Amino acid sequence: MSHNTNKISAVQETVLIIDDEKKICSLLARIIELEGFQVFQAYTGKEGLKILKAEDILVVVSDVKLPDYSGVDLIKEIKRIRPSAEVINLTAFGTISDGVMAMRNGAFDYITKGDDNDKIIPLVYKAMEKAKLNARVSELENRLIKRYSFDSILGKSKAIKEAMALAQKVAGTTTTVLLLGETGTGKEVFSQAIHYESPRKLKPFVAVNCSSFSPELLESELFGYKAGAFTGAVKDKRGLLEAANEGTIFLDEIGEMNLNLQAKLLRVLESQTYIKVGDTQTSQVNVRIIAATNRDLKTDAEAGKFRLDLFYRLSVFSIELPPLSHRREDILPIAMHYLAEFTAKVNKPEFTIDKEFSRLLTAHNWKGNIRELKNVMERVVILADDKVISPNLLPFEFHTEARGVDPLNMQDMEKQHIIKVLKYTRGNKTETSRLLGIGLTTLYRKIEEYKIDS
Repeated sequence: MSHNTNKISAVQETVLIIDDEKKICSLLARIIELEGFQVFQAYTGKEGLKILKAEDILVVVSDVKLPDYSGVDLIKEIKRIRPSAEVINLTAFGTISDGVMAMRNGAFDYITKGDDNDKIIPLVYKAMEKAKLNARVSELENRLIKRYSFDSILGKSKAIKEAMALAQKVAGTTTTVLLLGETGTGKEVFSQAIHYESPRKLKPFVAVNCSSFSPELLESELFGYKAGAFTGAVKDKRGLLEAANEGTIFLDEIGEMNLNLQAKLLRVLESQTYIKVGDTQTSQVNVRIIAATNRDLKTDAEAGKFRLDLFYRLSVFSIELPPLSHRREDILPIAMHYLAEFTAKVNKPEFTIDKEFSRLLTAHNWKGNIRELKNVMERVVILADDKVISPNLLPFEFHTEARGVDPLNMQDMEKQHIIKVLKYTRGNKTETSRLLGIGLTTLYRKIEEYKIDS
C-alpha cells in the first residue's frame, strides 16, 4: 500500500483492490496510485471487508471469483458496509453475459482482467465521482433526518416527554396517527419527526393545510386531475397523494375538510386507492397519513360535522400535544433557544434577559403556544438595542395582563414598537403585521390612529 500526495482533493479518494492474484493486484495498485489515489490491497474477500470497515473506501475494484466469496455475495457485503461505495468488477473473460451479470449484481461497471488496463483509469474516475456524489447525498439525507428528528422538539417537561414517547413508539410502524392540540403546539414538527424516524424517512414528506383551500381546490390538490376535468385543466396534474407515494402525507387542520372529501379520504385509508378528478380509472398509492386538528373531532362527528367512520380510522393512534400553559417550565428554555437563533440570524451580539422579562414570559397565557413564542422572540431581537433584554420590548398585551399599567404609557409603547418594526422592514406593511402578530387592516388603523409617518 502506498499513498501519492501530489493530488489535492477535498475528499480523500480511496480505492480498494481485491484480487487473489497478487501480481494483478500489485499492477493495478501501481497504475491507480500514479493518478494520485490512495490504494489499499486485499487478496481475499474477508481481508477486503476488514479494510472496508476500517477505512472510508469510495471505490472497490474486485475480482468476481475469490477463494472465499462469490461476486454477488461480496457486492452485497460491500454495499452493507459502505452503501456509498461503487464496485468495479474484474472478469476473467469479457463476455456480454459477464457484463450483464456484474451490472445486475450491483456493480458500477466491469473490465476484463489483464486486457483492459487502459480502460481502468477512466472507469475509476467515473466511479469515484459517482461514489462522492453518493456520499454527499447520504450526508445531506442524514442532516435532514437529524434536523427533523425528535431531538429537534424543544422542551424537557414531563408533558412533552410523554407525547414524544408515544410518537417514538408509533414512528416505526405504518399506523395512521392523529395529532391533537391547540394552535401552535408543534403538530407539524411532530409529524416530521415521526416520518424521519420511520422506515419511510428517505421517501417524500408532504404537508398540506386543509383550511388553506376551498373544498374543490383541495380535492384537485390532493388527488390530482385529468386534462379536461374542468375549465383550465389543460393537462394532467399529479396530486399531493401521488407526490407522497411511499412516504408520508401530513393533513393539517383535517377538521376543516368537507364531508364529501372526507369520504374519498376514507377510501385512501381503507384501500390505498383513489380516483383523480375527471378520471374513471382507480389510482393506487402507498402512503402513510398523519392528520392533525385543534378541534374536538369526536364531538364534531357526533354532531354530524365530521364523518364518524373517518374519525375512528384517523384516531387509531392519537397523541395529545400539550399547550405551553401545561408546561410552563419549558417556556424560558424555548425562548432562549429562539433568542440565540434569531440573534445569530441578524448578526447581533449575544443578549441576556432580565428577571422581569422572564417573569412576564412565564406568566403569559400563550394562546398561540410555541408559534407565538417564536414570533415574540424574533421581534424582541429586532427591536433590541441594549445588551440586556428588558420588558419594554415585549408586545403591549404582556403588560396589560399585569396590574396597574398606565393605558397612556401602553399606547406610547405600542406606537414605538410599530415605528421600530416598520423601520426594520423598510416600510413593508405585510411583514410588519406578521412580526407584530396583528392583521394588516389593524396595522393600517393603528398607523392612522398614532399618526405614524410610514
